[in-house]
Amino acid sequence: MIAKRIFLSKGVGKHRERLTSFELALRDAGIAACNLVRVSSIFPPRCKLIPRSAGLKLLSPGEVVFAVLSENSTREPHRLIAASIGLALPADRNAYGYLSEHHSFGEAEQQAGEYAEELAAEMLATTLAVDFDPDRSWDEKKEIYRISNKIVRTLNVTQSAVGDKRGLWTTVLSCAILIGE
Repeated sequence: MIAKRIFLSKGVGKHRERLTSFELALRDAGIAACNLVRVSSIFPPRCKLIPRSAGLKLLSPGEVVFAVLSENSTREPHRLIAASIGLALPADRNAYGYLSEHHSFGEAEQQAGEYAEELAAEMLATTLAVDFDPDRSWDEKKEIYRISNKIVRTLNVTQSAVGDKRGLWTTVLSCAILIGE
């Protein structure tokens, strides 16, 4: 199976049981009724990124669904958590792109998202032989990627949350859902 379409989603859940907080995060992301199979991080050639609303309409309860998934949980009150998926698409639609997973503690949503995006872009850049200095800032690297005309787009989907003040499990997740036909 080679995915023809991908959509991004995210969710958060809180509950006294860790598993239930994960289930609630899946519900918030709209994918709880599916059987998820985790896969690694390749954005297939000629695959189309579609809106979440369109992607959710293509899923059926009980369906086996392939997903790149990032998740994080805490039951520590007031602890900041994040889960992010980064995406880097090549200019050549016949080439593959990259998805990256990142989950962190104490990192704001924007910071976690940019880090995941940078990870995906660096993985793609190394496969496309884009010359860059890994120690440069993300903004400097984005400019190099843009100038190279080999990487057309980067983005991320990130969910962050603060641990429940009463000590309930708090779970965040971000995902890329791959759809075959």
